[in-house]
Amino acid sequence: MRIGSEDPALAVTTAPTTHRRTLTGRRPSEGVARGVAMGGALLLLGALGLMIVRLAQLSAPIWKEKGISWVWGSTWAPANGVFGALPFILGTVITSAIALVIATPLGVGTALFISELCPARLRRPVGSVIDLLAAVPSVIYGLWGIYVLLPILLPVERALADSLGRAIPIFSGPIGGNGSGFFAAGVVLAIMILPTISAVSREVMLTIPRDAREAGYALGATRWEMIRMAVLPPARTGIMGALILGLGRALGETVAVLMLIGDVPAVNHSLFASGYSMASVIANEFNEAIEHLHVQALIGIGIVLFLVTVVIDIGARLLVRKAGG
Repeated sequence: MRIGSEDPALAVTTAPTTHRRTLTGRRPSEGVARGVAMGGALLLLGALGLMIVRLAQLSAPIWKEKGISWVWGSTWAPANGVFGALPFILGTVITSAIALVIATPLGVGTALFISELCPARLRRPVGSVIDLLAAVPSVIYGLWGIYVLLPILLPVERALADSLGRAIPIFSGPIGGNGSGFFAAGVVLAIMILPTISAVSREVMLTIPRDAREAGYALGATRWEMIRMAVLPPARTGIMGALILGLGRALGETVAVLMLIGDVPAVNHSLFASGYSMASVIANEFNEAIEHLHVQALIGIGIVLFLVTVVIDIGARLLVRKAGG
């Protein structure tokens, strides 16, 4: 193709191509996009680092005065200058564990039904309805829990306490208030994280090639045997990633837990007792805190919540890496 061609069409198609690339072979627009993306990533890292440093500065007096031992102190009495974060740490861990235990089989089972068992014409509507649960505000879940869930859970908690409470301490009383407590908060959290676990697991299962399923059937496997051999093993890593995302939301959930957990800053061994969580106590007491040390203790609890989330996330990612080989 000659540069000096008299054909106008050839002149239009040749000239831009000559000036569109630099000496490195990249288009200028690619360099701009790369710079913008890198700048955005660095900005996020900088914002995260600034947040951690600022929170550490604001909470420094509580660490200097009480030492690290206040983190596992079991008494929370700000009026007397006593600060112990253990009730809130246990509340966060217990409610998140209950949510994960309930939501894992339901979420993975829902994903299996939609991807493997549901008729193709119903797959998208059913998945969309379940995904809509993730868009419901947490305060709505809290109201639903108070007016619908607690009247259902209260007789169940009493029955479990009467039948299993003597043999298994975690099912013993006391039952908090109108049924509110760790168990009620955990059930609501399970419903809240269910769409996340279901949606991510479903997308992972749908990426498995059809040939793998047909190979299972060709070997004479039943549908469940095909799912167990050809679907679940390659989807295992993605399912664990879905559980990590769900656990992350459960750890940081505030409003719904605050409305259902009972707001009692005490260490209780019963699942049915009232309690508190780290995110809930920060949201509930921060605006009412007058003493500087009280405010600094609440900010310190925020740092503990951040560290607990990071530790659990790192542990879960190590499990995912190990499961993925």
